[in-house]
Amino acid sequence: MTALEAVQAVQYVTIKEKRFALIDADEWEALIDALEKLEDLQIFKEAYTELQAAGGNREQAGWRRWQDVRDELT
Repeated sequence: MTALEAVQAVQYVTIKEKRFALIDADEWEALIDALEKLEDLQIFKEAYTELQAAGGNREQAGWRRWQDVRDELT
């Protein structure tokens, strides 16, 4: 299911003059997954733009070496 399909599947109920949106748990998880992918894509685009602005120099773009990150994680 796509995020758009999940949003379109929302049902509304009104209880005591307050309106609520109901969505199936699987559809909710699909929506969250799609939003996370969009966020990751935006992060990638920003990092790639910074890399291009640095002339392809990863250090100038502020990128860290994998070995340094790996050593911090272990």
